[in-house]
Amino acid sequence: MVAQAVSTLQLILLFPVYLLIWLYSTISFLPWYFITQAGQKKSQSKRTKACSTSGFPDGPYRSVDHFDSLATEDFPGINTLDKLFKHAVQRFRDAHCLGTREILSEENDIQPNGKVFKKLIMGEYKWLSYDEVDSIVSEFGSGLAALGQQPKSTIAIFCETRAEWMITAQACFRQNFPLVTFYATLGEEAIAYGLNETGVTHVVTSAELLETKLKHVLPQITKLKHVIYVDQKKVTTEGYPAGLSLHSMQAVRDLGAQPENTERAIVKPQPSDLAVVMYTSGSTGRPKGVMIVHSNLIAGMTGQCERIPELGPEDTYIAYLPLAHVLEMTAEISCVTHGCRIGYSSPQTLSDQSTKIKKGSKGDCSVLRPTLMAAVPEIMDRINKNVMSKVQEMGYIQRTLFTLGYKYKLEQVKRGYDAPLCNYVLFRKVKKLLGGRVRMMLSGGAPLSSATQRFMNVCFCCPVGQGYGLTETCGAATITEVADFSTGRVGAPLICCEIRLRNWAEGGYTSKDEPNPRGEVLVGGPNVTQGYYCHESNNQDFFVDEKGQRWFCTGDIGEIYPDGCLQIIDRKKDLVKLQAGEYVSLGKVESALKNCSLIDNICAYAHGEQNYVISFVVPNQKRLTELAKEKGVEGKWEEICTHPEMEREVLAEIREVATKIKLQRFEIPVKVRLSPEPWTPETGLVTDAFKLKRKELRNHYLSDIERMYGRK
Repeated sequence: MVAQAVSTLQLILLFPVYLLIWLYSTISFLPWYFITQAGQKKSQSKRTKACSTSGFPDGPYRSVDHFDSLATEDFPGINTLDKLFKHAVQRFRDAHCLGTREILSEENDIQPNGKVFKKLIMGEYKWLSYDEVDSIVSEFGSGLAALGQQPKSTIAIFCETRAEWMITAQACFRQNFPLVTFYATLGEEAIAYGLNETGVTHVVTSAELLETKLKHVLPQITKLKHVIYVDQKKVTTEGYPAGLSLHSMQAVRDLGAQPENTERAIVKPQPSDLAVVMYTSGSTGRPKGVMIVHSNLIAGMTGQCERIPELGPEDTYIAYLPLAHVLEMTAEISCVTHGCRIGYSSPQTLSDQSTKIKKGSKGDCSVLRPTLMAAVPEIMDRINKNVMSKVQEMGYIQRTLFTLGYKYKLEQVKRGYDAPLCNYVLFRKVKKLLGGRVRMMLSGGAPLSSATQRFMNVCFCCPVGQGYGLTETCGAATITEVADFSTGRVGAPLICCEIRLRNWAEGGYTSKDEPNPRGEVLVGGPNVTQGYYCHESNNQDFFVDEKGQRWFCTGDIGEIYPDGCLQIIDRKKDLVKLQAGEYVSLGKVESALKNCSLIDNICAYAHGEQNYVISFVVPNQKRLTELAKEKGVEGKWEEICTHPEMEREVLAEIREVATKIKLQRFEIPVKVRLSPEPWTPETGLVTDAFKLKRKELRNHYLSDIERMYGRK
């Protein structure tokens, strides 16, 4: 009776709010509808975006915007990367190009447990114009040539995401030096393997990576002669192999500025020349170098830029993802091509709450106020959970108003509309977490959950373009259109490529499936790369059809909707057959269970000799600690994670969420191991794009697997 009375009183108190929202919606809808051209946008969302060129359900499917032929160039006649940058410099000479934030000071922040974290106090962004970047590129490229770097001979970059990375890349494109790229978080063995495989004589790196990683493997790199570090600080030459020369970037620039070197003839690249050998993050073993020629990148970026409306000088892009990832590299080159300015950041300094930002100081987003941003789902999931956690800490009235506004706008977004009043009153502060001006986000690297996509749409008031692609296809092969307000799909093929479905009988996926054709996704077009460096045996996933077009077999299972949009529903390598004959898609289970409030990350595992699934979970520390207090479980974080009661609670939520989203009984994990340490690229358990490294995770938790399957 008391609870019912309280509920009635709450409804009475909130009635004026409901009435205000109803009045506002009724009065403002028609003017807003016509002013913003909402009807036109909605019809654009529902239009057919791609069709089968053969008329058969397995394709090939091609964008209706370039149905007659695939696009290969954004600017006619500009068919190599050096020409692309030269074209940008001619158009945007004095405009801001690359920006780096000044570090004013560093402080040590000592935690109660004795751990020490470095906190940064940072200033404003310092900008280089297009003309200034062009001069640095010329000097650095000439300096590398003076140090003996030969055209068409590979040169490596092993460096964090920063302006010097892009300057190095542009210098190499101009001089026709194929650039070999490595993730900054790659292990020493993988770095040594890649450097030896490509036979590089020159490597560009940072002072930190040189001292902490590269120095240890240099004796194993037999052909290496020159190491160039991009920082301005002095690096000691002690402890390095004899015959190896160390140079600062400035010293190489000074060498390149000498008259005899500036007059050196440049061997300009051709469209078919090798531009990049991009080493993958090695999620399935040793990293492989993907060979990408200039024409591949030009075609891929032509397709990607077509899906970003009004890309131009008014845009600011925040760069913090690894530049050794094809999504980030092509995004940045595309931004430079269209006159956008790029401000460099890092995951540790991105927002006001980031780990390296001193409390009370501003993160990079607050200072830069970007309009465009790329993110992997893992980062968006964290933002989602952090914001919703803060909502739970609000007072009842505030929390209720936020929830009410969220639900109202969510319904509007699902219908293809917006809620300007909610944007202004409720979500303005949330938007400011990313600077307040983001007009579009691009998600790639892994599937983005529908719940997280809707959260970004609602709270950050911007569309999320979900893309799908691989290093082997020069990044994105599909991207959702801005007007498309559906979730879970990755859009139609870009204008530079087409998609086919290949039947996979073992998994039960065919082009005759109802209601939509399904099968393994094959990507074909001028953006498909040339294969793997020195790995002919691994090139069976590439083939050339009877028309001379290159194709890549992705191993991903897709479903194509009547409007031509693709949804990734499974992956061949993630499919495990249980003892009783049921097939379990581990990726599907993980994607579904990331919606659990107690879970930050999850890896599902199944063995063919067993009849149930188990899981490893990185729990949400705040939520699990609160739950532990409720249940009377005490101790340090590690003790909470190993407590049987906490495992039971996480499993209970897993079962609840799994039932709601209708996972099959055999797909639901039966046992769980909670990990007190998060999985980061530094731990070696996930890639730089935060994809799970299943082999490493299995080895890491081998004793737990044996325990959970009853072998110990």
